[in-house]
Amino acid sequence: MTDFSDSFSILHQDDDIVAIHKPAGLLVHRSWMDSDETQFALQMTRDAIGQKVFPVHRLDKPTSGVLIFALSSNVARLLQEQFQNNSIEKEYLALVRGWPSHAKDHGKWIVDKPLKYHVDKFSEPDTEEGKIQEAETHFECLQTATIQQPVGRYDSARYALVKAMPKTGRKHQIRRHLNHCNHPIVGDVNHGDRHHNHFFQDHFKQTRLYLAATQISLTHPISLGSLVIEAPIEVSFQRVIDQIDWR
Repeated sequence: MTDFSDSFSILHQDDDIVAIHKPAGLLVHRSWMDSDETQFALQMTRDAIGQKVFPVHRLDKPTSGVLIFALSSNVARLLQEQFQNNSIEKEYLALVRGWPSHAKDHGKWIVDKPLKYHVDKFSEPDTEEGKIQEAETHFECLQTATIQQPVGRYDSARYALVKAMPKTGRKHQIRRHLNHCNHPIVGDVNHGDRHHNHFFQDHFKQTRLYLAATQISLTHPISLGSLVIEAPIEVSFQRVIDQIDWR
């Protein structure tokens, strides 16, 4: 059983909100799709602060980073309205295959590509299956690197660190949009490149999705003040970043 205690931490807590760093591999809450799992972010947060918490958004199981819970049902409703209205700003860091050469404006580009909705067949009705949803993500290429090792049919491999700022909140949006750009996230088993996934597993001796939620900016639902919550990069992610010779 994986021990998440070293990566789990409280990032922010007040009378209405608690924000945690969710480790990669930890589910937000119980799911029929992972019935063997025994640890969940919701229960770990509840136990850490000694009171009931209410989920307001999700992070994919393999994604690490900022996750917010409300401390009352009323605050949960107010925060969910902000998420639904796309008024909460989120930033992610991703390690991707290739160099984003199409990023024309100081390394920045936008993907405005609708995505087909896929339901969780264990917990959601299938009435929305296949529905097309608007989806927009802003990207910025931060650094690039070349690793002089053969990967697939190439003698070397190019990678980039990319900041992703989703303007909508669709399922696997960042992962699907980066794959659409031919820059899949390393470690993504659903939308990635198996050759690069296997190379990272062999070369860096660990398996994970290299995607992290690094910052959330919102309006505090009670004080109405601006609240910015940041999360450090998880050790397993940072270790790989530090071993790559970035430009």
